[in-house]
Amino acid sequence: MRDYHDEEWGRRVSGEAAYLERLTLEAFQSGLSWATILAKRPAFREVFAGFDADVVAGYGATEVERLMGDARIVRNRRKIEAAVQNARATVDLRDDGGLEQLVLGFTPEQPPAPATTEELATTSAESVALSKELKRRGFAFVGPTTMFALMEAIGVFDPHLLGCHRRGQ
Repeated sequence: MRDYHDEEWGRRVSGEAAYLERLTLEAFQSGLSWATILAKRPAFREVFAGFDADVVAGYGATEVERLMGDARIVRNRRKIEAAVQNARATVDLRDDGGLEQLVLGFTPEQPPAPATTEELATTSAESVALSKELKRRGFAFVGPTTMFALMEAIGVFDPHLLGCHRRGQ
């Protein structure tokens, strides 16, 4: 977890696959610990074809059943089906600039700057708006809290506490 905090969390990612991966993993994390998802991330990357939206968008009932039987990932049918649905929605977004551009369009003008853990938020006006827009465009498992976690994870804003050695990097 320390390595994830120090080397990955809050750093910008780029490219459709990177955005789809983070969105998918955040959805799978709902109700679970992030440590669980990180431990399973290599398997997620494998079974979801490196988060290639074109490949995952082509998954049907056979692939969903195969994934339901794979103990290396979180076997939640609704989340697996959402991952396929979200890949299809990602492909559909390409004509409008793509998933990356859409998410970055919700970057807050005034990013949070918490000094203590008590000041940490779990949603924002931007995460609520992003959630609504993604749902409108056919995405699933993209609630405001999940989208806030996504925005933190991919560096849409700096999620680190004031005084953290990673703040501002």
